[in-house]
Amino acid sequence: MDPELIRTEFPHAVRVIDNVWIPLSDGCRLAARLWLPNDAEAHPVPTLLEYIPYRKDDWTAIGDSMRHAYLAGHGYACLRVDIRGSGGSDGILEGKYLKREQDDALEVLRWIRNQSWSTGSCGMFGLSWGGYSSLQVAARRPPELKAIISVCASDDRYADDVGYVGGALLGLHAISWPSMMLAFNARPPDPGVVGDDWRAMWLRRMAETPPFIEAALLHQSRDAHWEHGSVREDYGAIACPVFAIGGWADCFRNGLFRLLGGLPGPKKGLIGPWGHQYPEEGVPGPRIGFLQESVRWWDYWLKGIDTGIMDEPTLRAWMPDPVEPRTAYERRPGRWISERAWPSPMVETQPMELSFLSNVVPNTKVVGLAAGCWCGFGVNGDFAPDQRREDALSLCSTSQPLDEPIEILGFPSVNLTLISDRPQAQVAVRLCDVDQDGSSFLVTRGILNLTHRDSHAAPCALEPGVPITVEIELNAIAHAFHPGHRVRVGLSSTYWPWAWPSPETVQLTVLAGELRLPVRITQKDDLTPPKFSTPEYAAPLSHDVTDAPSSRRAHHEDLAKGHHRLMWDHDPSRGVRRKLANGLEFGTVGSDSYSITDGRPVSAVARSKWVVHLARDGWRIRLESAGTLSADASDFRAAQTLKAFEGNHQVFSEEWIFRVPRKDG
Repeated sequence: MDPELIRTEFPHAVRVIDNVWIPLSDGCRLAARLWLPNDAEAHPVPTLLEYIPYRKDDWTAIGDSMRHAYLAGHGYACLRVDIRGSGGSDGILEGKYLKREQDDALEVLRWIRNQSWSTGSCGMFGLSWGGYSSLQVAARRPPELKAIISVCASDDRYADDVGYVGGALLGLHAISWPSMMLAFNARPPDPGVVGDDWRAMWLRRMAETPPFIEAALLHQSRDAHWEHGSVREDYGAIACPVFAIGGWADCFRNGLFRLLGGLPGPKKGLIGPWGHQYPEEGVPGPRIGFLQESVRWWDYWLKGIDTGIMDEPTLRAWMPDPVEPRTAYERRPGRWISERAWPSPMVETQPMELSFLSNVVPNTKVVGLAAGCWCGFGVNGDFAPDQRREDALSLCSTSQPLDEPIEILGFPSVNLTLISDRPQAQVAVRLCDVDQDGSSFLVTRGILNLTHRDSHAAPCALEPGVPITVEIELNAIAHAFHPGHRVRVGLSSTYWPWAWPSPETVQLTVLAGELRLPVRITQKDDLTPPKFSTPEYAAPLSHDVTDAPSSRRAHHEDLAKGHHRLMWDHDPSRGVRRKLANGLEFGTVGSDSYSITDGRPVSAVARSKWVVHLARDGWRIRLESAGTLSADASDFRAAQTLKAFEGNHQVFSEEWIFRVPRKDG
């Protein structure tokens, strides 16, 4: 964080109440932190709610202090609530986005309405889980909720959540995220908040919280499990205004465009070059003054102040220029653009026939090891390197050098007529920008489990040897192809570890193909691009960084055996150990590995390990989780373990083993 961006003077002086108990109708209490303008009891204010499971007293405490204090300084009560079973809150966190979670949020909103400092008008906001919960609670139409800001979230859990990609199991996070959450959920509540009950709450939490991998494996197609919490099922259920925020390097960006196209009420969209972060902290840059934009949004909808925000274009987006392929960028060159509406009448579909030197997709080598991260935070290793090795292992169509620039905005797609020699198969499509020096920059990609070609809800096996025609929608993107560059499409039948491979080696024969680019016509708004303020935020909670390991990505290859191992040590934001002014010290270290052997899809194995530390004044807690995911031709096999230590004494140990039939088609 840049000290020059810290703001200390605000229109309102703010006080912080570190813990507030919110009672629920079933007897549980939710733990919350509250930021209030000093005169809020005499002059009630609207309330902004952030509702997530990531623990207000440690993991999010520093970031919360920078955002919530800033918003409170502009005349809002800000409430940061740990959802049931997380942090200091009572109960068990039994899964993601459950109805119980939403019901609790409705009770929180009613509680807010009855407080002396509240006008009764509320907004919700959050990143990732908080962005999802804001959309989901909005769909329940509580009368107190007047507007939301959803950051890096999606409208469709099956399409975009941690689980599946194009109908294929998301190998890159299928075991990593559940292993992380297993350790995170196992953290005890802070004794300084809940008192002497902390140990009983902790032991119950570890014994009763289920590992999240089970639900993902049991629901391999788009069924009621995924439909719940997917507001795409009924956009009309959301009546309040929605401000959707995304990043081109984030995994949930597709939902922003669907929300803008589907929501019937007032809406805005903003997408920059960032990863899975708030825009005032976003990497790669440029960062923007997003907290100032938030105040403009909240002032308009919660205070009735005409800030002009609703007179501005529906969508503001960063149009990136091509760059040298690297695994990290501090800043992406480009410019801000605006669209008055979305879908935009200024974006036209331009077809481009694909021409291949062969019609057979190579299948002897694994493709996807140079894919980069699915859910990137903008740190080293998150971005895909030069794609020339991947291109050499794929079936590619490359255009002639462009005479004129082409800018795209939205969802590219590829139509293919092809034949599979197996009943289960997948196809991965990469869109690349090839520079004059031959380097290949990955623009975007899409994956389709071909047994899901007609429906993600009702997969159907392929008939070997029979041609099919499919459309593969690629992830939404903005990109400027410059004159002299070439447009390349690469096809592969594997994309490990993003997509779990089909059970057998597959030969795909391509009979015809067409690329459809969403080409954007330059318009007058481009002459006066959006102007954003310099980022600023409130002073962070006082803390020390006691350890900061660097992130690392490594690919080991045994050329003789065709064996690959991709190792992924997690980014510094999770590896840093911090100590707060109240003496609480916490930190997390995680590592994943993904192994596979060329020509043997069932050799794929994903492993994950996480260690979480908590300490204060001689009180020391350590959680260790580990997970393994593999598959044969008939079943997925998963194992997870959790161990908990108080000091050097082990107080808990459990292992979960699952064997779930594969339903690739």
